[in-house]
Amino acid sequence: MSELNVTGKPSVRRARQPRKTSKWTYVLVVAMFLFVCFSYYAYQIVYTPNVEVKGDPVYVLIPRGASYEQAMDSVENKGVIIDKLSFRLMAKLMKYPDLVKPGRYELEDGATNYHLIRKLRSGDQDAVKLTYSNVRLKKDLANKLSTFIDASPAEIDSLLNSPEYTQKLGFDTTTILTMFIPNTYEMYWTTSATEMMERMKKEYDAFWTEERLAKAQDLGLSPKEVSILASIVQAEQGMHPDERPRIAGVYLNRLQKGMLLQADPTVVYATGDFGIRRVLNVHLKTDSPYNTYKYKGLPPGPINLPSITSLKAVLDPEEHDYIYFCAKADFSGYHAFATNEAEHRANARQFHAALNARKIMK
Repeated sequence: MSELNVTGKPSVRRARQPRKTSKWTYVLVVAMFLFVCFSYYAYQIVYTPNVEVKGDPVYVLIPRGASYEQAMDSVENKGVIIDKLSFRLMAKLMKYPDLVKPGRYELEDGATNYHLIRKLRSGDQDAVKLTYSNVRLKKDLANKLSTFIDASPAEIDSLLNSPEYTQKLGFDTTTILTMFIPNTYEMYWTTSATEMMERMKKEYDAFWTEERLAKAQDLGLSPKEVSILASIVQAEQGMHPDERPRIAGVYLNRLQKGMLLQADPTVVYATGDFGIRRVLNVHLKTDSPYNTYKYKGLPPGPINLPSITSLKAVLDPEEHDYIYFCAKADFSGYHAFATNEAEHRANARQFHAALNARKIMK
């Protein structure tokens, strides 16, 4: 039904025309969509865990002078980075290419790109637990130590064999091994060879307290001689540390009496054949200052790096009258001790018979 207008004529209502959508509205919508997407991706890059470690801890070594690409390759080659593209993008955003620092870093499970790059660029290293044991020769020690710090075996061996350098530390090239007290030490992988040596000297000085120095003096031994004797005691008794004080007492008794030590491990060391299981007369003829069957007193240097337990065994020896001992025939790892040669020979015959029965001839 039509309505009348003021003129009396029917009026016609016009249909509303749909408004035209502005092109700027589309631009705004697209921009907002892209912003949300970018924000989400940015969040992913920064805050989403991007390191997945399965099993044991994973460490990466960034050597001195490494380039950005070398550093990134070192990390990615560990196979624990989930999204390498986002990892590299974060590295660029945080200007890591200009801030590469050498070191040993743990790639922690669940770490984000931001966390890992921040750690790498700050040089926040994870300490190395340096340990060494079962070492006989300087070259063996150099090889072992080089696995813990950024120094080659040749660099370390050079210091150990330098008369000038070892003298600065209070040793010579033969006794320098007595400076190394086996333990677990924390230091950074970027520690140099000289820094490591200086650290070991500090640990040596810390071990030799006034009380221990006094005990050594009461025995008539210097700290170096205590280490040398402890190395022999340890070589004689590697299975049962509880017997070491008694063995130390035997050798101290022999030293006080002016007797030859006649320690089989020193003969083995003198021959250089560490596979010898049975010391024979031919071995006893080896002409070496380490052959305590030929030369009185202690050898010029240690035949291994004695543990703290072995050092304490010498500093607190068992007091007794034994001057002989040999391995028990039951192969228990313990020894039979004697106060006279006749008793000792009887014990030795039993042990040699046991060796023959097992056909251990050399």
